[in-house]
Amino acid sequence: MKHHFLIICSLLFLSFLFPQRINAQAFPVEKSEKKSKATISKTADELSKSLDENDELKIALNYEKLANEFLNNGDNAKAEEYFQKALNSYNKLKLTDDKPRVARSLAKVQENQKNFNSAIKNYEKAGSLTKDASEEKINLNDANRLKNQSNPASQTDYLNSNIELLKKESRKSEVKEAYIQKAQNSLQLKDKNVAIESYNKALDYAKDKPEEVVKIKNEIAKVYAEQNKFDEAFLITKKILDEARKKKNYTAEIKQLQSLASLYFEKKEPENAISSLKEAYNLSFQKGNSTEARKSLSSLIKYYKTKGEDKESMALYEQFFDNFEQLIKSDTTLIDAKTFQVTEDKIRQLEKEKVLKDELISKKNTFNYFLLGSIGLLLLLFFFIVKAWYSIRIKNKEIALQSLRREMNPHFIFNSLNSVNQFIAENKELEANKYLTSYSNLMRNTMENSNKDFISLDKEVEHLKKYLDLEHMRFQDKFDFEIVVDDSLDTERVFVPNMILQPHLENAIWHGLRYLDKKGFLSLRFEYKNGKIIVTIEDNGIGLTKSRELKTTNQKIYESRGLNNTKERIDLLNELYKKDISFTISEKEEPESGTIVQIVFPLINKI
Repeated sequence: MKHHFLIICSLLFLSFLFPQRINAQAFPVEKSEKKSKATISKTADELSKSLDENDELKIALNYEKLANEFLNNGDNAKAEEYFQKALNSYNKLKLTDDKPRVARSLAKVQENQKNFNSAIKNYEKAGSLTKDASEEKINLNDANRLKNQSNPASQTDYLNSNIELLKKESRKSEVKEAYIQKAQNSLQLKDKNVAIESYNKALDYAKDKPEEVVKIKNEIAKVYAEQNKFDEAFLITKKILDEARKKKNYTAEIKQLQSLASLYFEKKEPENAISSLKEAYNLSFQKGNSTEARKSLSSLIKYYKTKGEDKESMALYEQFFDNFEQLIKSDTTLIDAKTFQVTEDKIRQLEKEKVLKDELISKKNTFNYFLLGSIGLLLLLFFFIVKAWYSIRIKNKEIALQSLRREMNPHFIFNSLNSVNQFIAENKELEANKYLTSYSNLMRNTMENSNKDFISLDKEVEHLKKYLDLEHMRFQDKFDFEIVVDDSLDTERVFVPNMILQPHLENAIWHGLRYLDKKGFLSLRFEYKNGKIIVTIEDNGIGLTKSRELKTTNQKIYESRGLNNTKERIDLLNELYKKDISFTISEKEEPESGTIVQIVFPLINKI
């Protein structure tokens, strides 16, 4: 029971850490898959650039391009998101020729996700927007086809009509899709022969896309299996498997072995099915494909559980745990996911900044309209211009302050991910899980307060304690710490500048305390004297001078930028809120070593 519990936990962990990214029925060639990832990354970078330039036409085109890349990669949810954004941009630009195309694409991905009501609306919208009669008919046929889902027989006419219309316009890709839809419709009507015929016709229009060919052939094999024509089904499946092996397309080979196992199970040949699953499982481990390893292992365990073969299950458990560390190290899917997540986060941030820019442009245009007013309104107009100029200036300072605050996050995130990597490398799974949990809580608090210039003292202390606890997990043999708050301070009512202190705690740990041969000490004190709050960060590390000697050129640049960041933020806070905030950093005099940072600001009870 202990082993059974452990393997279930491990499988759940793998399913969270390495989610499936593509449709299980599609077997793209590995080179194509890498190319697809590279194309998505390149398109995302182009989108980021166009957002930064605030070029609405380029933004719309890149949204649509990125959506198509996601669609080709089997990610319908992401495709829908970016098609919708593209449609919004085209609406803003009033480009009527582009809207029907994007509306139709949006309807398709919604249909793929079985969101039929939304798909019907967008098919009808695409039909109403187009100026082409044939295009209008195609879209209305698709809308009516979805409206008649409960009556498959009535869908056939709409499908046949679309096939002929699409053929006339030489739209091969959509002809292929229409034949696949007809095959699925025929299966609903229990006419498997017509279904196979339609799939074969779809193959004629998919010759230039190997991954689509494989997908369609597997569907044909399934239909043969349903007809108990296992010889034909095995012939197709094994031929695809042989092609994958010749091309050394290990992902396709693994998935095809899984499909072969399913056929063997249907044919009541469990020995051959288990053999194929084991081969897929072992190949998944060899090639570092955790997603397919999890699928194969789950299928094997399910079979052994139904047969009560505990010895076989135990052997699989042992193999799984013996190779678990190697599997995680060799699987690059987590890195790929994290890399794209960073890019997508950047896109979302630029989208937010674009909204701010559009607001500023809108205000500026409003002022220009007022300038065209009559002479009698000049005095009133002047008042609005001065007021708007002051608002824009304040807004720009707020944006600059937010930007400076965000500059501190990437370095901390990088160090935290390095910590997780170290725990995994040292096979400290429990510490890694604990670290990730603490890290996620800390990042949630950071994101919740990321738009605030000041936060209450109790929240700041809680945030800093979580951060220090996180660093202490990694460097517990390097330092201890204390946080002391003056009893005279009401921590719930007193406010302090947000995210000013954390970078200096990070510097004290990473550039001072961690280089000590003995355990050091870090002290964070909040004192109240003469109407001012004095925050002192004191460590007994190696000190500023020795720390600079150990640093690389890039580290020195980062340190300089970190200090300038703090000074710039304090200057902006003083300008925006008229607060007398000061900042000093000094090195202890010999024979002592270490650094003292002091930040002084007036008592702030409410912002």
